Amino acid sequence: MSSIFWFRRDLRLADNPALIAAVRAGDGDVVPVWIVDTTFSSPAGPNRVKFLRATLESLDVSLNKKLTIRSGDPAKELLALAKEVGATEVFATGDYAPKGQARDEQVRASLASAGVKLHFIDSPYSVIPGTVRTQTGTPCRVFTAFRRGWELQPLETPIEAPTGVSWTKGTSVSLDELVKHSATNRPHYFGDLGLVEAKTLPTAGEEVAHQLLQNFLPSVDAYNEARNIPSIAGVSRLSPHLRFGTIHPRQILNTVDGMSTGSVQYRSEICWREFYADVLFHNPQAVKSNLIPTMDYLRVDTDDKAVERFQMWAKGQTGYPMVDAAMRQLLEDGWMHNRVRMLVASFLVKHLHLDWRWGAKWFMWHLIDGDIASNQNGWQWTAGTGTDAAPFYRVFNPSLQAERFDPQGLFIHKYVSELRDIPAPQCLQPGGGEGLLAAPGYFPPMVDAATERDDALARYAEAKELAKANK
Repeated sequence: MSSIFWFRRDLRLADNPALIAAVRAGDGDVVPVWIVDTTFSSPAGPNRVKFLRATLESLDVSLNKKLTIRSGDPAKELLALAKEVGATEVFATGDYAPKGQARDEQVRASLASAGVKLHFIDSPYSVIPGTVRTQTGTPCRVFTAFRRGWELQPLETPIEAPTGVSWTKGTSVSLDELVKHSATNRPHYFGDLGLVEAKTLPTAGEEVAHQLLQNFLPSVDAYNEARNIPSIAGVSRLSPHLRFGTIHPRQILNTVDGMSTGSVQYRSEICWREFYADVLFHNPQAVKSNLIPTMDYLRVDTDDKAVERFQMWAKGQTGYPMVDAAMRQLLEDGWMHNRVRMLVASFLVKHLHLDWRWGAKWFMWHLIDGDIASNQNGWQWTAGTGTDAAPFYRVFNPSLQAERFDPQGLFIHKYVSELRDIPAPQCLQPGGGEGLLAAPGYFPPMVDAATERDDALARYAEAKELAKANK
């Protein structure tokens, strides 16, 4: 009798324990299925949808074109599919994000009503969220404590892809349903900007993910320094593949040995991803709410002028070259270098005085690697509102960041066309230079960074006083 394997954030065949369990339960006969669920697809912009579709198409080839596509409520679709193919067991990789867990309980109840068992095995992480605790047994609130415990957890050896499987396809719809039901939940402050699509997206699929890892290995020793320079190929670019599970962090950690300074730092970045998943597991409110209550009192702007500022930021028209280069990289590539992700987030919150949730939604809309745990907690870290947050009074200076991490202007020249003929250091400065030296055709700085930094700190002091008064 066939078993059903429900693909979610594990779009690969190798090192997929839940898939192996499905193969065994079905005695080699498995119905693989992907379900288009609007709860998760509607907040995703066209970039991530396109990358996901390409990933699913690659997976379908690996499954001998037997991937079943269903669209609708997973609880209803899986029950209908189980009845259609006569399956009594459904297998999937565990989901530890808030909406995913709520969905999975509904699916479990639906299947149980018909006597179908639902099994969750493994997770998208090397250490399952909720595993690492402090010495007193409480969840870790700071990264350093989490990493100490994380490093002590046993790292399992990746397993091979199943062989000799008879993949069976059930009644299926077209992957066009994925596009049809995605990219519909655009906030008002996006305006028409939410319709912008990246010019090019990277190639998707399990094989590509492993090739990227192999390509990165010769340069991993230099990662500690190279990871901060957005103009060079100093990072692995594996984040979209981790997002959709075409590679598992277990496979990466078993390949990157951690013997050099660079490889230690790279493993640390994997750990940050798992820390944020752990934080969200224990604090599901982090998707929408400040984790530091004091920051609920921080005054942010929400009027028409705020929307105008947001859209200038989103289009890369702030007049601060490093910020604009980063925002245009996002628009062109559907991806942004991590160093400048922190810079543009700081600029939005602390120079433009906008709510971090506006920026977080923009990122989740455009990023092909948009991951709710990493995205929301990363924004909260920069905004000074989250667990293990950088303090609010740490404000990134956009000009100094450019001088430090793009001293020759290579990153700026690539993405800010108006400044391509302006040499460094002039092209690093607000407006591409001042006075008669200002770059023609480029935008004047939309704000004075020093003035807005002082305003941000004043608002922070005000928030602390309000929090104290309302205790």
